[in-house]
Order: sequence, then C-alpha cells, then structure tokens
Amino acid sequence: MMMTDIPPIRVLVVDDTVTYRKIIAEVLTGAPGIEVVGTAPNGHIALQKIEQFHPDVITLDLEMPVMDGLEVLRRLKRSGSSVGAIMLSALTKEGAESTMTALGLGAFDFVLKPTGVSMEQNVAQLRRELLPKIDAFTRTRHIRKILRAPRGPVVVGPATKDADVVQRMRRIARAAAGRPEVVVLGISTGGPQALTTMIPQLPGDLPVPLLIVQHMPPIFTKSLADDLNRRSALTVCEAADGQPILPGWVYVAPGGKQMKVRREEGHTLIHIADDPPENSCKPSVDYLFRGASQVYGGRVLGVIMTGMGNDGTLGCRLLKRQGAPILAQDAASCVVYGMPREPIEQGLADVVAPLGQIAAEITRLAGKGVPTCR
Repeated sequence: MMMTDIPPIRVLVVDDTVTYRKIIAEVLTGAPGIEVVGTAPNGHIALQKIEQFHPDVITLDLEMPVMDGLEVLRRLKRSGSSVGAIMLSALTKEGAESTMTALGLGAFDFVLKPTGVSMEQNVAQLRRELLPKIDAFTRTRHIRKILRAPRGPVVVGPATKDADVVQRMRRIARAAAGRPEVVVLGISTGGPQALTTMIPQLPGDLPVPLLIVQHMPPIFTKSLADDLNRRSALTVCEAADGQPILPGWVYVAPGGKQMKVRREEGHTLIHIADDPPENSCKPSVDYLFRGASQVYGGRVLGVIMTGMGNDGTLGCRLLKRQGAPILAQDAASCVVYGMPREPIEQGLADVVAPLGQIAAEITRLAGKGVPTCR
C-alpha cells in the first residue's frame, strides 16, 4: 500500500511499445496514491513531458527510437533533475548490461518486462513488481526530507546507561581482536550504485573474503560482478558451486540461486543450491548469514545495506548470538531504508555508518582493529 500521509506520486510512462504503455498505465491507474500524468513513446517526447508535467517518477524503457532510455538518464543527470526513474529491462545479457549502466546513471531501480501469454498475467506480474518499487521511492523521498546524514559511524543499541555502552564496546573490541575470517553482506534496492561506490574503496590486500547477496534476477548478477571487477582492486566474480573461498576475493551470489559456505577436508568452499526462496528472495541474505554462522561461528563480520524488506534481520540475529559484529548502513545514505532498519532498531547493529565510510569500517574490523565510533 502507498503511504497515505504524503501527496500522490505523479508518474510518466515512457515506452515505445503501445502494449507496454497500456499495461503499465493500467497497473498504475488502479493503484492508490498514484497519478499517471501521461505517456511518451520515446525519450525525446519524454523529456518534453517531464518539463511540462513535472512527474515524480518515470517508468523508462531502455530501447526506444529517436532517443533511448540511457540518453534520457544522461540528460536528466546533466540537468540536475530530481525525477526518479524505474527501468523496464529485458532478461537478456544485453538488457542486464544496459540496466547496470542505467543504475550507474542514477535510475532508482528496475523491473523485468513481463512476458506472459495474456494481458492479465502481464498486469499481475507488473503489479507485484512495480508497485512496491514506486512505494519504496515514495518512502525514500519522504525520509530524505526529514533526515540529515550523520558525520560518521555511531554505536547504536537499546542501552542508554554508560555501563551498557562500555559493555557493548568491549564486545565489539573482542570481536575485532579475533578478526573475522569472512565478511557477509546483504543488499537490495540501491545496491548496484552502493556497491559501485563501496567495493572500489576496499584495499586489494583485504585479508578476508567477501560474500554478497544482492537481490537480482539471473544474468543481472553476472553483469554486476563483471562491472565491479573492472572497478575494483579485489577480484570480483559471480560465485560458482565448489569454488574455493579466498582472501581478497568478492563472491556475488548468482540470481535465482541460494549461496552458502561449507567446509570439506579443511577447505572452505562456495555451495550454490536451488533451495526455496526465503523472505520471497532467491538469493536470500538470511540464507547466506545462517550458513556463515554455522561454519564460522562468531568469526564473521555481517554487513547489511540499502534495500526493501527485512531479509537479513534473522541472519543478523543468528550472527549476534555467536558474538559476531554487525555493520549497518545509515538511513540517510540508503536508497531504501528497509533492510538495515530492523537490525538497527532491534539493537543488533554495533556500528552504523554512511555509505562513504562502510569500506573503511570493513577494513578496520577485518584486520586493523576497532572502528572509530562517535
């Protein structure tokens, strides 16, 4: 459901195909809190209508005549426009690569183009996938109006007495002194942009491996891993079953599969499984965190970053029971303050930091002592 305490969100539908324009408009018109202000068959007309109608969000096709979706994003970025863009992407290698580019240009998120055999199926698919993303954009816009980013990482938790704070700091120090053997990271909406910022900031000699669950469909996770690998001093790959887990490597869980770790004859390996979704997610953060806690115990650093929903909260709780530290991204720097919210509010997060300091906190906890807390 859309938030009821803020004005309706104004949406412009941009697609060169009449059928898709009709499907998207039908989905949006029937949703509370959304006003469809118009449609456009190409990017050139879209820019004119953005100037005319001032929408909050555009649903944007990638491949269009006259002007494609990527060029629209480039021009919006140059003009400093605040309009949000949700891409409609094809489940292909080319579609995944173009979507990664679109997210890098500032697109809020993406949904897959429906491929059902009937109009009813396509409308139902888009309703399930598109409406929550528009809702998330609306909530994010509202939160950003009332939040200001903190200056640095902070210690958080339910405790308020000085003795309780000291106790928490001692627990963080013990965890850091033991040095994690692995970092596990969960992320969703806003993840590609956040990872593109954070991963290149990690040193090439990071003494631990990093395992990432990014909520994305198949093919897209491979494009994401390849893009991060080009930008990073670390080796970044889409994880494969049976792959050894090595320091200085970053493993991205493949879309549509579950990823965990296992030990065999003294070696720690990636295990890719076709197990059911958890929290409607496949890959799932909870699934990865649970497996890490079983293999590594408390010698894990859990990181939870921007994203919709609460995938990762149960996993953070399991890691905390083992004595592992948890690092969470702060509300102000999240594209969607969903996944980090519950771990922070439940006192599971030991350190909360803005996006620009996440890499530094991982580096400190992974091998250079306790993070600087304010």
